[in-house]
Amino acid sequence: MSETKASPSRRSRAANQKRRTILSAALPLFSQYGLHGTSLERVAESADVSKTNLLYYFPSKETLYIALLEDLLEVWLAPLKAFAAEQDAITAIEHYILLKLTVSRDHPQASKLFCLEMLQGAPLLTQTLHTALKQLVDEKSSIIQGWIDAGQLAPIDPLHLLFTLWATTQHYADFGVQVAAISGKTLDDPAFFQQTFDNVKKIIIQGIAR
Repeated sequence: MSETKASPSRRSRAANQKRRTILSAALPLFSQYGLHGTSLERVAESADVSKTNLLYYFPSKETLYIALLEDLLEVWLAPLKAFAAEQDAITAIEHYILLKLTVSRDHPQASKLFCLEMLQGAPLLTQTLHTALKQLVDEKSSIIQGWIDAGQLAPIDPLHLLFTLWATTQHYADFGVQVAAISGKTLDDPAFFQQTFDNVKKIIIQGIAR
């Protein structure tokens, strides 16, 4: 009886693992070649599955691409979701900078894929940008405005603060080749990561502190 009950669970775990394997194989291809430059055959080969098996989990290339974008959006937005009104403003923003730089270091291909989608006009993420993302940004902008009203931050526009934080931290992933060419280092170097954090933090905090 226990084996019978465990079977669906094992099948579910195996299916989830197969799905993750396909997504992991697709990410570097989509982030380098984009949606139109990547074939399902190439993804299947990279994932070591048949195209038929791939299509069982993702019925189309667009379905696979959107699943990747939704996954990486979760990773990208997790640090912002941590903002809470009861936090000290400066401490929260310093921590946010650290988390965003960590995402740029640990998930550079995901950041590049998101950037590529934005540069193309976000054809497959438009609905998400106008609904879930906007709702989250509006909510967290209200928290930032609360910090401003409480005198914890200088009178700035919360949206422009978020845009600046995104641009600054994601630069180290999206333009990682340029960063490495000029500095000779990447965020994988612990000393350079710390130097980056210290400098970005100083630049941002000095501009928003009361």
